Amino acid sequence: MPTILPTITSPAALRALPPQDLPKLAEEIREVLIETVSRTGGHLASNLGVVELTLALHLCFDSPRDALVWDVSHQSYTHKLLTGRYGDFSSLRQSGGLSGFTSPTESEHDLFIAGHASTGVSSALGLAEAKRLMDDQSFSVAILGDGALTGGMVYEALNNAGRQRGAGREGVKLVVVLNDNGMSISRNVGGFSRYLARVVRARPAYRQAKRRVERALRHIPYFGNSLAVFVGGVKDLVKRVLAGTTVFEELGLDYIGPVDGHDLPLLRAALESAKLSPRPALVHVRTVKGRGLPAAEAAPELYHGIARFDIESGEPIVPSGSTYTDVFAEELCALADENPEICAVTAAMAMGTGLDLFAAAHPRRFFDVGIAEAHAVTFAAGMAKQGLRSVAAIYATFLQRAFDQLLHDAALQGLPLTVAVDRAGFVGADGATHHGLYDVAFCAAIPNCTVWSPATADDLRIALRHALACKTLQLVRFPRDVLREPPPGLPLLHSSETFDIYGETDAQRAIVTYGRLFFEACQVPNAKILKLKRVQPLDAQAIEAALPCARIDFYEEGIRTGGAGERFGLALLERRWPGQFTLTAVDGFARHATVEALLAEFGLDAKSMDTPPAATPSGVAASPL
Repeated sequence: MPTILPTITSPAALRALPPQDLPKLAEEIREVLIETVSRTGGHLASNLGVVELTLALHLCFDSPRDALVWDVSHQSYTHKLLTGRYGDFSSLRQSGGLSGFTSPTESEHDLFIAGHASTGVSSALGLAEAKRLMDDQSFSVAILGDGALTGGMVYEALNNAGRQRGAGREGVKLVVVLNDNGMSISRNVGGFSRYLARVVRARPAYRQAKRRVERALRHIPYFGNSLAVFVGGVKDLVKRVLAGTTVFEELGLDYIGPVDGHDLPLLRAALESAKLSPRPALVHVRTVKGRGLPAAEAAPELYHGIARFDIESGEPIVPSGSTYTDVFAEELCALADENPEICAVTAAMAMGTGLDLFAAAHPRRFFDVGIAEAHAVTFAAGMAKQGLRSVAAIYATFLQRAFDQLLHDAALQGLPLTVAVDRAGFVGADGATHHGLYDVAFCAAIPNCTVWSPATADDLRIALRHALACKTLQLVRFPRDVLREPPPGLPLLHSSETFDIYGETDAQRAIVTYGRLFFEACQVPNAKILKLKRVQPLDAQAIEAALPCARIDFYEEGIRTGGAGERFGLALLERRWPGQFTLTAVDGFARHATVEALLAEFGLDAKSMDTPPAATPSGVAASPL
């Protein structure tokens, strides 16, 4: 049991701790991280890698007066433990418990809700500029992983930060901490990853040479200020010969590092040095992802975001059976075996999207572009323009970052691009920043865009094959779930490419839905179940098939405004259908909880469908929130 960690109720308590107790505290934190995440699931490897870094940050800065901004923030577990949340830490990622990301509703030490990469420097720079204008002398600190450097937004922010010299802008107290572990979720890719590796190799040689030169010059008497000027010139010369000026310095930031991210005294010295800089500073820290758990150190990709697992064996505790992602990956590989024009693109999510299977089978046709979803879509569109059949596999929550590219670079150009939208709908414990609830609604605004939302394995295979045969923008969306099949006794009344009808022929109530909600609807008696396979555009025949029913209830695991249900209701009004209609969907943001709990909360589970909300003639009932 931890003995020191329970006494750390605030960063002030940490700063009062005797220095000799800090290594033991780091050990206790790692023990708590491993034990807790083994039960709750979560982001383990990244948090194990930043224990000493987080300690150093809270020792050198005074949170919340000094603003700590965690880019992505899934690596903020140690930060939570040091800011008064140890007693609640066992509730991590559980319904009603602590979020797996920073959350301002939890603590004044959490500035932002952050679940997408490459945003931290922008947020921190905005805070720093506001502090400067308000004559606030506190610091703003952005903590980002090197994976964030594969995304474009961080360069916009760093470029802007480097402008803070001159024009009356002196005194912006911004520190950027770059946690360099060679990873994002998968191994980092691209030129900047190689650049960091070169800098890391060159900098120690530069520092050693600089120390030798300075020691020699100190023994030369009588030269005073002239010698100091000469030393500065030699330092600059040595740096340029052995390391070159870093890109960060060219942008106008002071560069400090690289620093061993597990050496607490060195970390503290580097951060204190950054605080003395007259301009924004970047501290380059080298850490080991998964530090302290041998299995995680050996396979950090597997322990980045992990389900519950057995501590002894390291094996995850997950439901058995094939997932939608498995079927997508296998089918795409089979199609690529038949068609040499098929290429696959991922944005740093090869394992999560199943494209590691494609990469092994067709390495020349696989592309990982890093955490750069906007680039991924336009890059894939460029390949499509040249005649290839490109498939970009992106999580629904991250596809939000590429709306303009879908609209402008794919649909407007009339290009045959296929996007596999993984993690559609509720994702559970990752919460509001990761639910895939918005893609159907925002894609409905894109002309010449088709959206498929298969429920079964066969639906998914057919949708993918159809998408790759089309000459327009096609999205195939599916949840993070184990595949199921309809109950064997449920009658299939009609089947087509875009919709199926199950249930009773003469039923006066129709339940319309898509995706995995179909399996909730299958449990409701005395109803005709209309399963939409294609949700954009809606099939006119599917709408006509529902018209004989006196009541139609639409259930949607997505946002209510602009979703498929709203468009279905509008189509009924246009047809002057005289029956009763309700729409049950998500209105607002959804918290972190199990998928089952969220379905029940929003009235989307089988029990809620069996007792639907009150209907109004030719109207739309309010979503049950």
